[in-house]
Amino acid sequence: MATQRKLGKATDARMALLKNQVSQLLWNGKLETTEARAKEVQKIAEKLITLAVNTYKDTVEVQKTKIVKGKETTVSVLNDGPAKLAARRRIMANLADLQEARNPKENATEYKLRTKAVRHPLVEKIFNEYAPKFDKRAEETGQRGGYTAIYKENNRRGDGAEMALVVVL
Repeated sequence: MATQRKLGKATDARMALLKNQVSQLLWNGKLETTEARAKEVQKIAEKLITLAVNTYKDTVEVQKTKIVKGKETTVSVLNDGPAKLAARRRIMANLADLQEARNPKENATEYKLRTKAVRHPLVEKIFNEYAPKFDKRAEETGQRGGYTAIYKENNRRGDGAEMALVVVL
């Protein structure tokens, strides 16, 4: 019994393809691809979201001293706890590093100011949007998992491949 579909590609090409497709799915919320690829993408995305849901609350408050205009001040900062940090690193290893897109009427300096604070926007989106949303759903309904769904579509016109739409619920 095979645990993973080969998708007619070498291992490195297949892993790169899946990494990019999972990243696009989590960034855009949906992905249209072939049915076999959709099933593989769904398996990976579900595991990454579960990892984020289980660890997103693990934070540690740290006191740091900063010198502002010659005066020392203490600032409390929220850092990731050990479990969340390990989860963040595992998620970053399994996703492509997508960057925030520049708005049409935004100049370069405005774009830099807007995106300066966030180094990995896709990972932040997973921890700040998806994890709380699905954790709340789990508390209300008792349902763990089932974060994505696959909807079958018509066959592709060129080669007749079975197409599917993967959606983050």
